[in-house]
Amino acid sequence: MWKAEILAKLRHSAEFRTPRPVQVRSGGWTVDGWEAWQWLPGQTDERRVADVLRAGAAFHAAIASLERPQFIDLADDPWARADRVAWEEEPLPDDDTVRRLAVAFRPISDASQLIHGDLLGNVMFAPGQPPTIIDWAPYWRPTGYANAIVVADAACWHGLPPERMREMLAVDSQYLIRALVFRIATFQLLGVWDARMAERHRPVVDVALREV
Repeated sequence: MWKAEILAKLRHSAEFRTPRPVQVRSGGWTVDGWEAWQWLPGQTDERRVADVLRAGAAFHAAIASLERPQFIDLADDPWARADRVAWEEEPLPDDDTVRRLAVAFRPISDASQLIHGDLLGNVMFAPGQPPTIIDWAPYWRPTGYANAIVVADAACWHGLPPERMREMLAVDSQYLIRALVFRIATFQLLGVWDARMAERHRPVVDVALREV
């Protein structure tokens, strides 16, 4: 397993750690399709946006030298396809909200690397311990995109005032635009995007577009 090979050896720090995979007696990482991972204490807290961003930055620095894995280009699940929509590598879905955001697309020249594309609900906190990053969702994009997904998720679902999104992000506002397209396109591909969801996202989209 690609992920297990990396996380078995990844150097941890005071800023983050990850569960280690448990190796089986034969030397591999799975038995009959099952895998096991070290249990670490902690709870997620989607309100701790700044802490999640700090842990994510440390994790991304630790994996910055890794090469692009081949499976990134082969993935065809709704999340992989929505990511490509957000980066203009697949056609836009037929949706007014996405079209509003896509009009604001501008080129981004920052270098890409492996990132965790779903950090907000996957960083656990425990007293006296470094934050624990779980359920790595790998994408090959600039780290600013990962940060923007955190902030967009927090504003859409976890009470972060949309007006505070930009102060949480030290990156180009283009990342926020693309993060919102990514999430909305994912919901559409999963068949759960409807008028109620559009209304929930509207204030966040309005603020994001104001910042472009």
